[in-house]
Amino acid sequence: MNRHVLVALGSGVLFGLGLAVSQMINPAKVLAFLDVAGQWDPSLALVMAAALLVMAPAWRLQGRLHAGPWYAAQVSAPRQRPDAPLVAGAVLFGVGWGLVGYCPGPAFAALGMLSLKPLVFVLAMLAGMQLHARWQQRQITTQVSETCGS
Repeated sequence: MNRHVLVALGSGVLFGLGLAVSQMINPAKVLAFLDVAGQWDPSLALVMAAALLVMAPAWRLQGRLHAGPWYAAQVSAPRQRPDAPLVAGAVLFGVGWGLVGYCPGPAFAALGMLSLKPLVFVLAMLAGMQLHARWQQRQITTQVSETCGS
């Protein structure tokens, strides 16, 4: 196995372990955090604050320490303004997270608990991604045929 795969695997395992330890894979904990008008559990805010304490200095230092990333050709950062599909996707993400207490990363990590709920969530998410890819391909095909046909 090359070092890029090992770095990706190690990063994923560390991320999943962090999600498990912080209880981000527990939908009841996440839903309690999102219930700001009811029995709010602010403990996940500490997880997010800890992540910011680690990442803020890392982002500041990354440009000074190295000319580029160690394990990629370049850093991929968005450089455009939010558009309607991005906002719609963010809304759908938030609604889904609020309804079931899972988002993609924690749902994949929760698969390790061999429970049906994260499995159903992940399968539904993958099906939705496949439907979106097919819809997007149809849009591109329609645009090309309209352009070439006129």
